[in-house]
Amino acid sequence: MNELQSIHFVDHQAKRSDPERFLDVDVSVAAVVKSYRASLFSFEWLDGAGNIKAMAALPEKERPKREAVEAALKNGSALEKPVLGIGLQDNVEIGAGRAVFLTLAAMGMKRIPVHIPKSNQKDFKSFIAALE
Repeated sequence: MNELQSIHFVDHQAKRSDPERFLDVDVSVAAVVKSYRASLFSFEWLDGAGNIKAMAALPEKERPKREAVEAALKNGSALEKPVLGIGLQDNVEIGAGRAVFLTLAAMGMKRIPVHIPKSNQKDFKSFIAALE
């Protein structure tokens, strides 16, 4: 699943509530996942090697979230764009839409449209520039 055209994305509630605060960008999935490994929350979705866990390996509370994303894709329903930011350790954090981002990543997406705070624009340059 590498075709963004087959997925309908809508703005996340955070952007709808405060549109002047966010930018819309497409990010390199591989670069984001690599950076996300440093997140304190990555263990729920990533294994020790930094790979996205299979459904059966996800914590019980995360499985329904992945199932919901997969069902939305199957039904052609819109997905909210994830909201990314920069964490305390200068790594990418997925502030909202973690299940959307990581499910699409697990399905082979190479780039995903997201919202980032305008204040983080410079910090995301390498994640955006990594797109080919």
